[in-house]
Amino acid sequence: MKLFTCTHCGQVLYFENSKCEHCGYILGFSDQLLQLLPLIEKDVHTYTIYGHDDEQLYRYCKNHEYNVCNWLVPANDENEFCTACKLNHTIPDISKNEYRQRWNTIENAKHRLVYSLLKMKLPLQSKTVDPEKGLSFDFMADEKDAQQKILTGHDEGLITINIAEADDISREMARKAMDEVYRTVLGHFRHEVGHYYWDRLIDNTPYLDECRQLFGDDRKDYGEALKEHYEKGVPADWWQHFISAYATTHPWEDWAETWAHYLHIIDTLETAAAFGVSVSANVSGSPVNIEATIKIDPYNVEDFNDIFKLWLPLTFALNSLNRSMGLRDLYPFVIPPKVIDKLSFIHKVCYETKKKSQ
Repeated sequence: MKLFTCTHCGQVLYFENSKCEHCGYILGFSDQLLQLLPLIEKDVHTYTIYGHDDEQLYRYCKNHEYNVCNWLVPANDENEFCTACKLNHTIPDISKNEYRQRWNTIENAKHRLVYSLLKMKLPLQSKTVDPEKGLSFDFMADEKDAQQKILTGHDEGLITINIAEADDISREMARKAMDEVYRTVLGHFRHEVGHYYWDRLIDNTPYLDECRQLFGDDRKDYGEALKEHYEKGVPADWWQHFISAYATTHPWEDWAETWAHYLHIIDTLETAAAFGVSVSANVSGSPVNIEATIKIDPYNVEDFNDIFKLWLPLTFALNSLNRSMGLRDLYPFVIPPKVIDKLSFIHKVCYETKKKSQ
């Protein structure tokens, strides 16, 4: 993500801030400008953007009253919700404080996801606007008397997230039970939305044949593939072909896992570039390049190789910093050449989709 600064006083801001702690201006995020901006109150709950001459009036998204959204909506818009919150189909019972706290964590992750999707200029409509091709979210909790637990997953544009994933202890228990090296709320969003964009960008498009060459034949029975995965386990050499063990399950899961990592890479490199990160380990004779100055905006780079050559030096440095703090590696994955080919394909699809939208 880019680095945000207050255009009134220059204070560095976090994406989730609703107030500049230096100058006191309230802040709102414009999904049109992709900027976090200081606001001037013109009327009750109506604002203009500081320093803008057009005097366009805005109000906060309705979810701002619950402290889970700082995005703006044009004052003349009939919809009470912003671009990100319009995607919500179901939210948890926020009369329960525990659920409300988890919803806050989930919304923070979802808004970061939507920022990336907007930056990539991918198709993004709510199911209320486009019931057939739209995207919506159900954020749900397990009920005590329910026969079955809520499963996080995707079904024809409807993504369900079990809000237990927003609880650190529950998520860590699930990570250990499933023998995963990495599990985050934002990671779930990126994975599940990958399934959605397979439907939108790959299925029934000229990209389908090339996708099958890289990821495998998606016509393989999904239910049988899952059964085989959990009964027989993963191939011994899976790490040479896949980004994770779960990606071996089915071509759809391989795509979604790789898609999630693609978003990890793009968003993290944008942040590194915003901070002017430069990595130089000065290790003479090392066969691995661990030197890089990150200046690019990865969302606007055509050749994925120019992006990926920065990723290893950055993650080597970040992992080393985490280890110095006694923490697990920030990025505990090794990306083999065959996965780089898959990532390059995803980047090509996204880059070409963006060009077509401009």
